[in-house]
Amino acid sequence: MTTIGILLFDGTEELDAVGPWEVLSAWSAGWPDDGVAVTLIGLTEGPITCAKGMRVLPDITVDEAPPLDIVIVPGGRGTQPLVGDERMRALLGTWARSGTLMTSVCTGSLLLADAGLLTGRPATTHWGALDHLTAIDPTIEVRPDDRFVDDGPIVTASGVSAGIDMALHLVVRFAGVERAKEVRRYIQYDPRPPI
Repeated sequence: MTTIGILLFDGTEELDAVGPWEVLSAWSAGWPDDGVAVTLIGLTEGPITCAKGMRVLPDITVDEAPPLDIVIVPGGRGTQPLVGDERMRALLGTWARSGTLMTSVCTGSLLLADAGLLTGRPATTHWGALDHLTAIDPTIEVRPDDRFVDDGPIVTASGVSAGIDMALHLVVRFAGVERAKEVRRYIQYDPRPPI
């Protein structure tokens, strides 16, 4: 079983969490023999109010979380008060040390950087937060033009919709290109922006 946790906190950018959730939950539901479980994990009990007002009820809290194979840390305005938060640093550090694949979408990378997980690594984030990323840790090799950066135990995605691309990449890593193509077709993800 591959257990995936999507971390939620007040101010989470909706698509940062829901985009990967859609990809990975579609994979889990459509191909149950692949043995994938996706869980929404809240920092606290009760509903989370996202950046634009959507309310989400996590399945469990971080204190109830089982061992995780993958953690997705979304971004959003809610990351700002969590930079410098010792509990968040400890949580992310504990997961990383246990061998969990740590991933982020958008400004979720700021939390990974603040926990020391991006030191000396290539990474990306939302274009508007690139300077903030290097301010937290100047050793990060910032990749401003990449949709996502896979550096083995850490995968970071740029802004918002890039989380969908990153999630499909995770399907490739765990189940291969053909499965990822099937999942992409199932969710009919074929971006052709009208502008």
